[in-house]
Amino acid sequence: MLNKSLRFYTILPYSAHDVMIECIMKFDFKEQNDKERQYYAQDFSEMGKLLSEIRSSLVNGNPVSLKGINLSGIVKYNPLETLTYITLFQEGQKFIRYGSRRNNFAATINRDIEMLRKNKSFSDFDVKNSDKCRIMLEYVTDRRKTSPKRLNSIFFDRDRFEIGINGLELCMDGTSYYYMPTDAVSLSHMGLMQALQTLAKRSPIGKITDKISERLKILSETPNCEYYLFKSRAFVTYKDSCIPLYRGNILYNEFSYETLYEQFISSTNWILENMYEDGRFLYYYDCCEDNFKDHEHPNRALDNLYYNDLRHCGGIITLIRAFQITKDDKYITAAKKAIDWSISICKEHETEWEKGYYAFYNNKAKLGGTGVLLVALMQYRNTTGDKSYDNYIRGIVCHILSRIYPSGEMLGYYIHPEYQNGEPLVSMSDEERKNTFSFYYPGEALLGLALFVNNFDEPEFVNTVKKLSKKALDWIVDERPKIYADLFTKLPSDAWLMQAIEEWCKLDEFRKDNYINFVFNDAQSMINQAYKRDDSPYIDYEGGYYYEYGDHFYPDGARSEGLVASYYLAKMLNKDELAAKLLEGCKLTAKCQFLLFNNDINSYSHKNPKKSINSIRFKATRQWVRVDSIQHVACFFARLYKAEN
Repeated sequence: MLNKSLRFYTILPYSAHDVMIECIMKFDFKEQNDKERQYYAQDFSEMGKLLSEIRSSLVNGNPVSLKGINLSGIVKYNPLETLTYITLFQEGQKFIRYGSRRNNFAATINRDIEMLRKNKSFSDFDVKNSDKCRIMLEYVTDRRKTSPKRLNSIFFDRDRFEIGINGLELCMDGTSYYYMPTDAVSLSHMGLMQALQTLAKRSPIGKITDKISERLKILSETPNCEYYLFKSRAFVTYKDSCIPLYRGNILYNEFSYETLYEQFISSTNWILENMYEDGRFLYYYDCCEDNFKDHEHPNRALDNLYYNDLRHCGGIITLIRAFQITKDDKYITAAKKAIDWSISICKEHETEWEKGYYAFYNNKAKLGGTGVLLVALMQYRNTTGDKSYDNYIRGIVCHILSRIYPSGEMLGYYIHPEYQNGEPLVSMSDEERKNTFSFYYPGEALLGLALFVNNFDEPEFVNTVKKLSKKALDWIVDERPKIYADLFTKLPSDAWLMQAIEEWCKLDEFRKDNYINFVFNDAQSMINQAYKRDDSPYIDYEGGYYYEYGDHFYPDGARSEGLVASYYLAKMLNKDELAAKLLEGCKLTAKCQFLLFNNDINSYSHKNPKKSINSIRFKATRQWVRVDSIQHVACFFARLYKAEN
């Protein structure tokens, strides 16, 4: 099996049988995790004293003595291995740091301080001010030699590189170069390849060429290099406090509704505060670089950044949920403003019922874009009683009905620039239909249709919608798995359809076993495909999803919206035992998602914390924020909060 994370090296020495066994085998990490939890449960006030002394020493130049500071149980210093870094962070500045290893801990720290004070950028840091300048202390633990042939991010073995947990040391010609575990957060990295790229750049190879591929090639061909894999302990100041870090982040030891509510409201406020005058939202923000360049569209001009109409509607739904919980008019006022932008991009066409409306943006008319707009409009109407958009609602319903194929399949696009010269896709070949099929769009559209049926008093038209929707639901539940089997994975992903079926099941005639079983089976699969307390290799993995056991964890709000929908469906059907089980699954994965939230404590490495605070990141170490990375988590949190409040 090729080591995909390190593809410029050789084949891993694993047989196919070994790979199969390691992928399906689950390990008992209870003892390891209990020790980690015990470590983080201790009092770190002594480390706080040390950081305070370091700050004073950085200011006045006097050495740190460590007298009167008891670091027993916190630091086990080994002069041969315990490399120690001190890093300074401050808003608007590029962080500076220095690392060394001396005969004892005090000598090591004083060497770091000495060299930091000599750094040409040191005077840019207001070190005396603990509110402005934050100090991180990080030291190496568990250092051991490894081989690039065995380094991997797949297996739970002694050579696994886990981003944010492990660091790498490259020893070349007697000099060592380091990638520290916290670099993952400070540099917004996600894997082994980026660690190697960083090491190559920090080594003399970085001066030979600027091309990443060439650097890696030179690194792979350089003889007599030694590699060491290690872990670290890290602490950062927060005002006058000391914060222990895990994976460069703060830990959440338990689920709480208080945290759930705080993160939901704060992140919704971030969306609101970053709303433009035209009704759109800030689509994308890079917390590390303090810019708005979308990683999927890196070449877009700053005055023409990419925007997505479907994710825009997700922002609307988030605002509506905030209003439903708080009754604060600012959310619903902003939601209406955002709806008006969506209406402005709608186009019309004739359908067999009446005039149809569809969202048209980026030269595309997506079933999902129109479907989620219908969801947003219906939730707005149901929440406010405002019927001023009813004409558009009926028109959008007509358009969606017109995209239901005779078999029941819902067509993914009405207009796509790569098909039929960008003209409406009224008649499509089988190949065109399959090439434009979307796994997610039908669920979004069906949720919108369900909300329409359950809230509009137009019996004749509602019956038409129910008839066609039932055909679409039968196809998507029964036929899609056969026709598009390659799109299905062990970890289910059609949370929109789960929400749609929950809404449809408010009608007795839609309480069909195939629909209900789809929801509960997918929910059970999500619970099965989540790390548990004692099989989690790292204590922050608990509640995170995976495709294959061993994957880097997925704290995923989008899927969790489907999971919490399954809870509400179980309650609706009076399946109380199942509902209780599903609720516990929701709490577990919510706790895992807490760590995605940017607050004033864990934003120490961000260039502009005032901009990033209260947003929600994509991943544990990636520092990218997008409107949907917030929306999915926030909406999941909102529904989970209402489950017991």
